[in-house]
Amino acid sequence: MALPSPLQELSDPRFGRHGLRLLLKRDDLVHPDLIGNKWRKLVPNLEAADGRAILTFGGAYSNHLRATATAGRLYGLPTVGVVRGQELADRPLNPSLAHCVANGMRLHFVDRSTYRRKAEPDTLAAIRRAAGGDAEDAHVVPEGGSNLLAVRGCRALGEELRGHADVVAVACGTGGTLAGLSAGLAPEQRALGIPVLKGGFLDAEIRALQNLAFGGPRGSWTLDHRFHFGGYARTPPELHAFADDFEARHGVAVERLYVAKMLYGLVALAEEGAFERGTAVAAVVTGRPFP
Repeated sequence: MALPSPLQELSDPRFGRHGLRLLLKRDDLVHPDLIGNKWRKLVPNLEAADGRAILTFGGAYSNHLRATATAGRLYGLPTVGVVRGQELADRPLNPSLAHCVANGMRLHFVDRSTYRRKAEPDTLAAIRRAAGGDAEDAHVVPEGGSNLLAVRGCRALGEELRGHADVVAVACGTGGTLAGLSAGLAPEQRALGIPVLKGGFLDAEIRALQNLAFGGPRGSWTLDHRFHFGGYARTPPELHAFADDFEARHGVAVERLYVAKMLYGLVALAEEGAFERGTAVAAVVTGRPFP
């Protein structure tokens, strides 16, 4: 484990010509197997499980399910992954789900209607019973891993960046990383979230997470909803071309579902003049490409 994660400054003319500095917060280097914000979000939950199994949720290509399975293996805890889509139960496992199984996760597939209601107490109880075994007493972690413990765990990310950047950008799925990150930053710093899903629902989610974790709002943060490229797991050729170019320029492998969208957004914002000259922008690299 490498904490605090390294901070790497890049020379990129798309920022330099506007008088901006670009830094990468290399959370992808935190741990060789359990990387980035997944480490920060999951470890507090693993400790809270106190030896019990972890039960969590995700789609067929969920980064969170893979990370939870890996964390369970590293910590010696059983894991149960509730997967959206009953129709997938009889199909060959894709590489993402195969990774989960290889790391010891037991998969339980549910229909999409049930999955949408998974936060309802009666539905969750029914899922636990149907999954059986250690699922009935498991410590539950929500989809994406964002809960009170995860948000508090991500506060350290902001604390590590105090004094190093004016703006800290991060890609957002469920909002937990941004909620914790902004709480850890110094008052003169601000956090910028780039949602990778459509819908515009994250503002309320982040406020709710901060209320849950800290009793109220913390830090200065904003969201820019323009760079989701059609939604989660949507990676059109334009985004791949951008990521390929960034890799060629800087020798940093760019994860496509989250990190590429965040970096694309920062380049666009720099070109729009969204940042004052002299601004240091830190981009949090939350993951590596899979497989």
